[in-house]
Amino acid sequence: MASKKDDGGLSNLLARMDAVKNSPRKQINKALMTSANELADAQRHLAEASRDTGALIDSIAVTGPGETTPAYSQPGGSRVAGEHEAIVTAGNSDVRYAHLVEYGTADTDAQPFFWPAFRLLRKRLQQRIDRAGRKAIRDAWDGKND
Repeated sequence: MASKKDDGGLSNLLARMDAVKNSPRKQINKALMTSANELADAQRHLAEASRDTGALIDSIAVTGPGETTPAYSQPGGSRVAGEHEAIVTAGNSDVRYAHLVEYGTADTDAQPFFWPAFRLLRKRLQQRIDRAGRKAIRDAWDGKND
């Protein structure tokens, strides 16, 4: 029978598993914010085609974990981002027409900027987040605490 000091490495394994479970959060949040800012920049660039006053472009915002999105923003309106969530929105209490520009109306053609940028960058942004998670897990397993 093994003594408590000689557990065959079980305590070390459990400690590493706890580190792996808790480590990715900080690095993933950093990758989420980098990706969200890249997406917002692309959306601002695509929205230039619909520039009238520039208010729509200025209303494109990135909301980080624990922050609240602007009131009347699209998609979804005002809400609090989760612990590991970054939200990119267009519109605010002064700019309530982002969806009308994106989808058009009976009188005006659509000038999409929001979803085309998302579709264009989705794979790249997801790969960045996945890489950050894998690196955080590897570092935690190896005992590196950044």
